[in-house]
Amino acid sequence: MSSATTGLKAKMVVDKAFKIAEIDPRIYGSFVEHLGRAVYGGIYEAAHPAADTYGFRNDVKTLIQELNVPIIRYPGGNFVSGYNWEDGVGPLADRPKRLELAWRTIEPNEVGTNEFARWAKEIGSEVMMAVNLGTRGVDAARNLLEYCNHPGGSYWSDLRRSHGYEQPHKIKTWCLGNEMDGPWQIGQKTAQEYGRIAYETAKAMRLVDPTIELVSCGSSSTAMPTFPEWEAITLDHTYEVADYVSLHQYYGNRDHDSANFLARSMDMEHFIRTVASTCDYVKAKKRSKKTMYLSFDEWNVWYHSNDTDAKIDPWTIGPPQLEDVYNFEDALLVGSMLITMLRHADRVKMACLAQLVNVIAPIMTENGGRAWRQTIFFPYLHASRYGRGESLLPIVDSPKYDAQDYTDVPYLDSAVVYRAEEEELTIFAVNRHLDEALELQCDVRGFEDYRIIEHIVLEHEDLKAVNTAELESVKPHSRGGAECRDGFVHARLSKASWNVIRLKKA
Repeated sequence: MSSATTGLKAKMVVDKAFKIAEIDPRIYGSFVEHLGRAVYGGIYEAAHPAADTYGFRNDVKTLIQELNVPIIRYPGGNFVSGYNWEDGVGPLADRPKRLELAWRTIEPNEVGTNEFARWAKEIGSEVMMAVNLGTRGVDAARNLLEYCNHPGGSYWSDLRRSHGYEQPHKIKTWCLGNEMDGPWQIGQKTAQEYGRIAYETAKAMRLVDPTIELVSCGSSSTAMPTFPEWEAITLDHTYEVADYVSLHQYYGNRDHDSANFLARSMDMEHFIRTVASTCDYVKAKKRSKKTMYLSFDEWNVWYHSNDTDAKIDPWTIGPPQLEDVYNFEDALLVGSMLITMLRHADRVKMACLAQLVNVIAPIMTENGGRAWRQTIFFPYLHASRYGRGESLLPIVDSPKYDAQDYTDVPYLDSAVVYRAEEEELTIFAVNRHLDEALELQCDVRGFEDYRIIEHIVLEHEDLKAVNTAELESVKPHSRGGAECRDGFVHARLSKASWNVIRLKKA
């Protein structure tokens, strides 16, 4: 393959010995909050022609199952900090309509704990349940856990059975509140206040069910003035009772600087490293043998809908909130964010693309109408489908550029996944260069007799191109043209492109 068409070249070495960690499939999780049309008009629309007997849309289910989402965080988000879970169980006719203060809507409580758990099981996902540590605390959390997980013979478990759910939901993963450092959060707490209530809640929940996993709240973002002091203080309380600490981060391109925007995954990398270092500081301070893992349980691009959201009238059911229409460059950054988490698979064990349907989501719907794939659907799909196995550390030599907020940004952003049992190797690669293709030479001599079986490319001439219900203009193709010769992969990565190069032993 000739490199005459471009002066831009990158080299990479991949070897089985360069193992980072086994990838936890839950890194490809997502999030459904009672916010906007995520639930009402998204996953659930009883009057829709495609609704099942429970009111959930089958067309939306099909698209979610295509993504193979292993875990879904629920019911929030900011919503959970004012949520009384008891409102969402029992006969529908008895459920109250409430003022929902986080997003200033009306919550009809037609969908609650049981409906969501049944739906998640049907689509093949686990539930990551969040408990309210804003307006509530220990008692509500341990009661909800008993309701969900205890088999029977107690007040709350027997109440569940009386509601038609004889078998426990066996929800394994639980979030101890949400973004409790945020001034926007109902029941915001100082680090000391949160650390104490989270510890006591965790203690009680583990007495109810010792098999659960718990996620301690980290900083709401790197922009918080208390970051990373919040992690250091709260983990001083929760380190021995929690299994994960959460990270949340969203990026936007409001200044229309695409080169700077595509470099923002470097900020995500810094975030991961800083939180991991803070966790290890607490570990050393406590003389603990336990390693704290990371749950990146909110991440995405989010900025397109901000102006529209400011104009929405309050106190309606399922208004169109946070409905970002994603363009092609958003998909490229989502690809780089997935790559970043794969390269940190030793610490990032769970992650949730926020969110799943309509609200800053890979899937969009019309009320009463169609459902379709947004641009960001595709890197998420490819990573979920081909990014399971061992994460290998690629040794990369790439030309670099300087952006407004970042220096030494590699044009080549890459992660590598090895599936030993299937004898498959997958190279994920983003070319960040906006104008030139990148000639990649990758040394795979450690994978003898492997051959290219597919080179998937997501590319488009217009960085701002979007998908609609009428036209899926941004979609992948398999005409990438990568070749493997004498133990080297040669691939031309188009300008501003997402690439999935798959190899398999002959």
